[in-house]
Amino acid sequence: MSPLDFVVLLALISILAGVLGSLVGLGGGVIVVPVLTLLFHVDIRLAIGASIISVIATSSGAAAAYVRERMTNLRAGMFLEIATTTGAVTGAYLTTVLPARFLFILFGVVLGYSAIAMYRKRKAVALLTVSHDRIANYFKLHGSYYDDAEKKEITYKVVGTKPGLALMFVAGMVSALLGIGSGALKVPAMDLAMHLPMKVSTATSNFMIGVTAAASAGVYFARGQIDPIIAAPVAAGVLGGSMMGAKVLGRIHSGKVRILFVVVLAVIAIEMFQRGLF
Repeated sequence: MSPLDFVVLLALISILAGVLGSLVGLGGGVIVVPVLTLLFHVDIRLAIGASIISVIATSSGAAAAYVRERMTNLRAGMFLEIATTTGAVTGAYLTTVLPARFLFILFGVVLGYSAIAMYRKRKAVALLTVSHDRIANYFKLHGSYYDDAEKKEITYKVVGTKPGLALMFVAGMVSALLGIGSGALKVPAMDLAMHLPMKVSTATSNFMIGVTAAASAGVYFARGQIDPIIAAPVAAGVLGGSMMGAKVLGRIHSGKVRILFVVVLAVIAIEMFQRGLF
């Protein structure tokens, strides 16, 4: 394969990764890392470096649109980012300490459980109208947004900030250690633990993952693990795809977003198990 064919094919695949990443709030790394390592036989470290750049691109492309549509909970996102960024920096330095197999298996277990829990919650449930969470009330983390699919204003209350913070720290570590985008844990944390609507969880995750990835990107760059020839077409493709996905999310029902997220989560969990066991 010529260098030009490599760049063009990688950019096209990255567009698909960007669309999917912005729809489910996972970041493009879900597709980028397996494609680079399995299809193009790129070293795993360089693949993770390119994946982190793609996550920043996903966030840049989708976050602006979601903020403009008031779907992103900025207060909750910045509050939770304290824990996620700390976890990302910690994870970036732990990559040379922890065995990769253990990480893959552990992550597969966590994602498998998250997929099952979110699938059980697939039927629409009433959002909370009252919150007794002191932290959420103090920082005014509650919010509302207009749902194009439902044609009405959705108001919600936030709870579970302490378990949410703990899960965000773990999500940041996972993002830096495996380079697949911490949205795989952020979305379930906001949806299940903090009771944010599914669309708000996805939109807020898109906003947060770029900050998390940027926190660990500096470490990978200093190590020389970000190759511009690989990262550039990935970033360009993912950026374009994420902007396309941002236009779609508001027009589809939350139930469909949840099912899509569960399917992607299950596929990632299986992939993680395979990497850890074989």
